[in-house]
Amino acid sequence: EVQLVESGGGLVQAGRSLRLSCAVSGFTFKQYTVGWFRQAPGKEREGVSCLSISDGSTYYADSVKGRFTISSDNANNTVYLQMNSLKPEDTAVYYCAARLGSFVWRLYNDDEYNYWGQGTQVTVSS
Repeated sequence: EVQLVESGGGLVQAGRSLRLSCAVSGFTFKQYTVGWFRQAPGKEREGVSCLSISDGSTYYADSVKGRFTISSDNANNTVYLQMNSLKPEDTAVYYCAARLGSFVWRLYNDDEYNYWGQGTQVTVSS
């Protein structure tokens, strides 16, 4: 059974940092792309970043470039999203997702992912 479990969300002040984790299981880790999405109240789900596990290729939304970094710990089948210089507009439920495919050429849309975690809330206060 494919499972993705996010953790690390919380309430932080603007300018601070958080690191989200996505623990994955039930599939061959290196054969997938793992992405992070977020959804704020009343807004569409937005792609934040994605990572090819096999070659390390990454893509980021313009809104987070220079502030967020996606990475993986392949030994522990975990993908991270390091979020620095957080802004109130980063407030959202953050989801990790996985799709079959070892290479990343672009930031994939949410409908291109097959498996999703339950989400973790990130709230950034001003």
